[in-house]
Amino acid sequence: MHASHGPQRIVCLTEETTEWLYLLGEQHRIVGISGYTVRPRQARHEKPRVSAFLDGRIDRIVALEPDLVIGFSDMQAALADKLIRAGLEVWITNQRSVAGIVTTLRRVAALVGADDRAEAWIAGVQARHAAIAAEAARWPRRPRVYFEEWDVPMISAICWVSELVGLAGGHDVFPELAVQPLGRDRVIADALEPVRRAPEIIVGSWCGKKFRPERVAARPDWGAVPAVAGGWLHEIKSCDILQPGPAALTDGLEQLHALFGRWARETA
Repeated sequence: MHASHGPQRIVCLTEETTEWLYLLGEQHRIVGISGYTVRPRQARHEKPRVSAFLDGRIDRIVALEPDLVIGFSDMQAALADKLIRAGLEVWITNQRSVAGIVTTLRRVAALVGADDRAEAWIAGVQARHAAIAAEAARWPRRPRVYFEEWDVPMISAICWVSELVGLAGGHDVFPELAVQPLGRDRVIADALEPVRRAPEIIVGSWCGKKFRPERVAARPDWGAVPAVAGGWLHEIKSCDILQPGPAALTDGLEQLHALFGRWARETA
């Protein structure tokens, strides 16, 4: 479809929309990005950074004259409110599952007339997901996995991450928390509950700060946790798995699968 289709000046308040528009070859529409954007790398050099996650430079965003601002989740409600009051058109997506991510990718692509490119990319990703699931099904055993999204307080995996853990060949040890959409509802109040669930792998992705496996290992009474005793503590950077967009479905999943596969081979 011709380039004039859809919004021409988009501000992306989170990284996943920026990454997706680049993958679709529609990056010329982006006029502002989140300061937390690291994917793709060139976006930081090519586009002005106008927002953090919870707030942004309202005057600067308005000055860019966007015809659409795209953000994500209840966490950006206050920022969205300011932008709406400033007279801008704002769309806040709220995808929390793998299926929700795919639906959102399709909606963004439809906005910019890139449906065909989006469907080709999604088909390729879904074929890879099927191959990963088939490979994991051949393992003698699947590891029990504790995925920690934050350390103080301890927050367990959001829904799409829990689903990716399963797809990659593991078992999320806190499946009942994964269905809770809000971070505050995934807080693990009892520091010994992860110990009781005996994860064999601990994956840390601390929302933008460096994961410290030695701190996890040093928690009182965590020494007997199989993952700690066996040294199976691993970081996946939040930009690769905690963004509900292309990265999680590709690099995030691949890192989980490689880690679980190594565990399956070495502990067989």
